[in-house]
Amino acid sequence: MRKVLPVLAILPLMTAGCISTATSIVKAPFQVAGKAVDWTTTSQEESDRNYGRKMRKQEAEEGKQRKELAKRCRKDPRRGECGQYQGYRAGE
Repeated sequence: MRKVLPVLAILPLMTAGCISTATSIVKAPFQVAGKAVDWTTTSQEESDRNYGRKMRKQEAEEGKQRKELAKRCRKDPRRGECGQYQGYRAGE
């Protein structure tokens, strides 16, 4: 009995590494699956950021076109296109 007691005391220390390794192996497929889902889906924050970027780009394009129209109308105000702006409108 006296010989078994020290072995029982040391046993948890010897198997601690094995248990943590086994736990890591069991958790690995779930962690991989979670990463795959994160990569394939778009979060709401990411979607909002992309939409904002798209709208800013469209508004910049509209601004450029309006500026070009104004420049052409200053040069020749008799042109037929110098009334209401009929070009690209952001968000439409």
